[in-house]
Amino acid sequence: MTTDIQTDVFEEHRPVLLGVAYRMLGRVADAEDVVQEAWLRWSSADRSEVREPRAYLVRITTRLAIDRLRQVKARGETYVGPWLPEPYVTDFGDTVQDTAERAVLADSVSLAVLVVLESLSPLERAVFVLREAFGYPYGEIAVMLDRGETAVRQLAGRARRHVDERRPRYEVDPTQRRDLTERFLAAAAEGDLEGLMSLLAPDVRLVGDSGGKAKAPLRVLETADHVGRFIVGAARKGAEDLSWRFLEINGGLAVLALSGGKPDSVFQLAVLDGRVQAVYIIRNPDKLRSLATV
Repeated sequence: MTTDIQTDVFEEHRPVLLGVAYRMLGRVADAEDVVQEAWLRWSSADRSEVREPRAYLVRITTRLAIDRLRQVKARGETYVGPWLPEPYVTDFGDTVQDTAERAVLADSVSLAVLVVLESLSPLERAVFVLREAFGYPYGEIAVMLDRGETAVRQLAGRARRHVDERRPRYEVDPTQRRDLTERFLAAAAEGDLEGLMSLLAPDVRLVGDSGGKAKAPLRVLETADHVGRFIVGAARKGAEDLSWRFLEINGGLAVLALSGGKPDSVFQLAVLDGRVQAVYIIRNPDKLRSLATV
């Protein structure tokens, strides 16, 4: 296989590899590092015995991601305040034609699901991602992870039960989410607390991720009154040169706030029964770097 061909093969599968790595790690930079390491291994490997390049590359990427997850857990890293995944711009475009498959991929990369996946073991997370998001058969997953198929099925069942028990249920209607997001922005900008609270579910939650590097609540806020007052107060103190852009983040509509043209924060609403059930705000500057060129 010539250098040009091996590069073309790898680039063909890069989106899938990045998708696997990001769902495993919840961090764009880490996922890109893992994919780069997969490229180095691919470029130096004896590919004469590789019959299925995609399966081979996914196996390498998954194992590298597992190793990185284990390193993170072994270091016992602490995080200041609530944790959310790094925002991941999702644009499936023409690569996913089937609407059902698109919905599965979007759900598997949603902020709510990725938060739950953080509580799985590295192996459980790998099995869940490969099975639920990418539809790999148990037998292929077993080969990728060098585990017996029975063990893989047990890991999959345990992971699925865990996710189902903890995953919040939200609606994904893009039109409804867009409408609520625009009304939410308008009420916040006008300081209309009553109008804002009319959009919020009584038990709404606000999760703000700053990593201690920007202003955001260091605990999860709950109830419409607390969340509404915080949003109105934050809007009043906002930068004068603040601008907004809509984009798709983690499978759903989100708002990128720019200050002086630079990413300041990302927020996304989770919706159910016509009300906002959760507000996710990401302000950690380390997690916004990848959005500087969006």
